[in-house]
Amino acid sequence: MARIRYGARTEAEIAAARERNAKLPEIWSTGVVALWESDAEVVAAVLPPPLQPTGRPLVRAAISTVELPGYPLGAGSVAVAARHGEVEGWYPLVMPMTHERALTGGREVFGEPKKLGEVTLERAGLVVRAALARHKIAFVEVRGAVSGELALPAPARRTDFYFKFLPAVDGNGLDSEPLLVHCTRRERVRKLESITGDVVLRESMYDPVADLPVRRVVEITIGEKTTQQSGEPVERVSAQSLLPYLHQRYDDPQQLFDGTPEGSA
Repeated sequence: MARIRYGARTEAEIAAARERNAKLPEIWSTGVVALWESDAEVVAAVLPPPLQPTGRPLVRAAISTVELPGYPLGAGSVAVAARHGEVEGWYPLVMPMTHERALTGGREVFGEPKKLGEVTLERAGLVVRAALARHKIAFVEVRGAVSGELALPAPARRTDFYFKFLPAVDGNGLDSEPLLVHCTRRERVRKLESITGDVVLRESMYDPVADLPVRRVVEITIGEKTTQQSGEPVERVSAQSLLPYLHQRYDDPQQLFDGTPEGSA
């Protein structure tokens, strides 16, 4: 009988796939990172409990192309500074990706708010343009010119905060209490340059990052880095406290509260 591809995999096949995934090659990306100060009350308003603001209302937009074997990946995020207890890090509001494969692992394993989108990173000499777009709207655009090389930073760790959850089967809230996940990223940089430029935020009903106004650009850089990440579920949080923030994850959050249509099987 011919192999049935939807059929069960053997233990040997599962073990081989696990071994391949454990030996991923070093992957490098080229990315633009823009950091700006926004309004403290706005940053505080987007943080679900138990996350709290830090002492500075920072917003971070990262726009990268990743050298994945076989095909390039465009990856981006817009995040606000946050803390959980004594741990300071970033809470991403949206993470556009150009491939479904990148969405699946991030959303289902870590709880990342990834969505399919368009990621643009262009460089012509010293001139750089980077943008994140969805639904034909470039809701974040970074423009500028390279102004000089920067000293390479030491290897560093960064923490991102995610909420891992699934909508309930009957449409009433969530299946269970969400997990708050600490995702630790270990980064090494091999090239880093400063950019003199600006950040443009455009109105989008789907990705309303324009509500996080640019009060002062802190830094814009372009660089090459490699990253390893690991996640740790640190606590269960109240589903009721997270419900008011579900629209951050979905373009049409009303679907989560529609319930099951009458007469459906």
